[in-house]
Amino acid sequence: MRTWTRAVPAAMGALALAVALTGCNHSGKGRHSSGSHASGSGSDASDGKTAYRLGEASPPQESTMQKSKGSKFTVTPMKVQAGTKADMDKSGLEKQKEPKVPVYVWSTLTHQSGKAMEIGDMDDDLIVKTDKGERTKALIVIMGEAKWPNCPAPDTQKKLSAGQSEKICTAFLIPEGQKPAAVELSQGYYKKPLEWPVKN
Repeated sequence: MRTWTRAVPAAMGALALAVALTGCNHSGKGRHSSGSHASGSGSDASDGKTAYRLGEASPPQESTMQKSKGSKFTVTPMKVQAGTKADMDKSGLEKQKEPKVPVYVWSTLTHQSGKAMEIGDMDDDLIVKTDKGERTKALIVIMGEAKWPNCPAPDTQKKLSAGQSEKICTAFLIPEGQKPAAVELSQGYYKKPLEWPVKN
């Protein structure tokens, strides 16, 4: 289960540490050791389609989380907006060694069938790909809380039941000078990710 902010005892210090996990450019570690990666039976579109327009829903994805195994849901990236250096300066995060700027992705998560699922288990495979080919997973904030304009942190522990939807905003950090080129939804190591190109 991914949480946007994690409460840490004050004794550990008040230092804010931002960790932007990169999906394909590093060791392959995501936000979970096991997440809601789509399984073979639940995620294949019948026509093999992998490219979508913003606002178009993914094929049903099947949860592999133990508590919601077999549940199906869709992810619909709706809007992508590049943030600014000023957003970064006002976020409350420490300065990065390499300058970065935020990218905001607004999505709709829809629970299709099966056991209730937490929002944090439905959006944890989203990735932003830049125009330079870098891929970055969503920002995790440890020992602090980042604040972004018009992009409140989602309640990742909120559960959705079949037929329910939730609109969320997720922040990603990309290198300054690069632009978001696409939103991707990882389908594990053996399948091509689904992709929603971003028109700049």
